Amino acid sequence: MSEANDHGCLEQVIDGVVELSDDQPKVSVGDIQKKIGQRSFGPFLFVPAIIEISPVGGIPGVPSMLALIVALFAFQLLFGRRHFWMPGFLAHRTVSGHKLEKGLNRIRPVVRWLDKVSKKRLAWATSKGFLRFIAVLCIVLATSVPPLELLPFASTAPFAAIGLFGLGITTQDGAAIVLGLILAVSAFVLAGMGLIG
Repeated sequence: MSEANDHGCLEQVIDGVVELSDDQPKVSVGDIQKKIGQRSFGPFLFVPAIIEISPVGGIPGVPSMLALIVALFAFQLLFGRRHFWMPGFLAHRTVSGHKLEKGLNRIRPVVRWLDKVSKKRLAWATSKGFLRFIAVLCIVLATSVPPLELLPFASTAPFAAIGLFGLGITTQDGAAIVLGLILAVSAFVLAGMGLIG
């Protein structure tokens, strides 16, 4: 990660995860948690979303596992925990280091662009009170993922909203959170149409 100092906030997070895959053939969820840190709620939304949107998200079962991670940390944020906890059965789940690195590197240009356009704005959207509302939304979005996994790429919509929430929290960019809210509403509408149809 020699170029980390030249990278923005989000790309440094991605660099840290890619660094794990350089060191070992299998990367566990617990490894990623330790690399990100136990207090960083924003990255714990952004990283699972980016992994799901990358080619890694096409592996059967991965979207549902990532949704469970998001829901778990969102619950903890909702109840005011400062250090995030993860059960052993989830922390020990692994993914191929090679596939993880390849998938994240493919989406790196998008992360780099997000770093460039993100800036502190709309502070109300990153306030503590509003973050609890975001936590509830993330839980609802996460619960929609397992049934959507039956349809190709359908789970990308809720994860895109979750990723924007994580982006906004990490960079204190309220505009990203507002965009995530719009996308979340769209995801709920699409899911409802799918259920009705």
